[in-house]
Amino acid sequence: MTAELNWAGNFRYAAGAVATPKSLAELQGVVAGATTVRALGSRHSFNDIADTSGALVSLHYLDANIVTDEQAGTVTVSGGTKYGFLAEALAHRGFALHNLASLPHISVAGAIATGTHGSGDHNGNLATAVTALDLVTGTGELISVSRDDSPDFAGLVVGLGAMGIVSRVTLEMQPSFEVRQDVFENLPWSAVLADFDAVTSAAYSVSLFTDWSGGRVDQAWLKSRRTDAEDVFDPRDEFFGGTPATVGRHPLPGLSAENCTQQLGVWGPWHDRLAHFRLAFTPSSGAELQSEYLVPREHAVAAIEAMRGLSSEITPLLLVSEVRTMAADDLWLSPNEGRAGIGLHFTWKPEQAAVEKVLVLIEAALAPFQARPHWGKLFRLGAAELGPLYPRFDDFRDLAERMDPQHKFRNEFLERTVFGG
Repeated sequence: MTAELNWAGNFRYAAGAVATPKSLAELQGVVAGATTVRALGSRHSFNDIADTSGALVSLHYLDANIVTDEQAGTVTVSGGTKYGFLAEALAHRGFALHNLASLPHISVAGAIATGTHGSGDHNGNLATAVTALDLVTGTGELISVSRDDSPDFAGLVVGLGAMGIVSRVTLEMQPSFEVRQDVFENLPWSAVLADFDAVTSAAYSVSLFTDWSGGRVDQAWLKSRRTDAEDVFDPRDEFFGGTPATVGRHPLPGLSAENCTQQLGVWGPWHDRLAHFRLAFTPSSGAELQSEYLVPREHAVAAIEAMRGLSSEITPLLLVSEVRTMAADDLWLSPNEGRAGIGLHFTWKPEQAAVEKVLVLIEAALAPFQARPHWGKLFRLGAAELGPLYPRFDDFRDLAERMDPQHKFRNEFLERTVFGG
């Protein structure tokens, strides 16, 4: 199996092939025998975070081996398992995760290693559900670490692949629940920004879609969680000046909503609503680029206004932007470590040279707000700029040195963004 391209087609991996171990012992052998090694995940990163000229390894062929522990309230699964597959299996057993990313197609280990998230004022990113990890270290040894017994656990979870290959993950779970998804169109920015907290707290998860031009938010997606008191839910006939969509909507204008999760206020299982897209469909051709910057909550309105001010530069290259919220956490290299925040997400046309020029402008405009980039998407910042944004940055570097003294898991991405000067 050749490494070839990432999902978006904008990056070609340096390794000539991908190792596909079918057992833990095979995985340990691949890691122990490699000079350098990285886990490939689902190829949904848009930069070189997963790349290496040495051995690329995919966990896709390892048995998911989903094990639930009802007493502990946890589920353990292979790191290469897709979130959508895990979600369906959990729902079948009567359980749930606290949240999902917009795509259910991404792998568990890859998503948590990069701080990938869903939305919701009170929802931490996906990595905040992790209670234990099994890692294969550079010698091929398997070690297990947990939230309860490892003082460095918060540095290992959003680990950027720098600590080892995560073979299994244990996550908090909860009883299954139902969600409805309502979409509202054409919200005036003036109304949204006048009471931004009320907008984002209006549902369990809220997403705002825009192209930054004009005076309106194109769509607001509200995912509401059913409570025990079902009769307290009061459907809205408007939302901050926006009107309810009367048909299913795709975030991109003109595209069919067929591959999107159920909308129009129909209650249904959590795993069929919390993601934006359905597992059975590829959400697009992949011919797109993505960037995202996470900004402290107190700067939300100012950061949004800064992006609106760059509309003449951003909009011509943009497919769509999404604004989401997430809770604070304590994971050392999480974009929300120590602070609740908003995510300013950009889905770009596949014009990378032009996009990277605009990223310079975006990063300059967001610099006063201590914006942290999503580790798996396109950004321009290096270690010198990123280090001051993370209070535990030096601790992370020290931990990586202890975990990987041979630098077997290092690559150009890590040298540029973490270990460089």
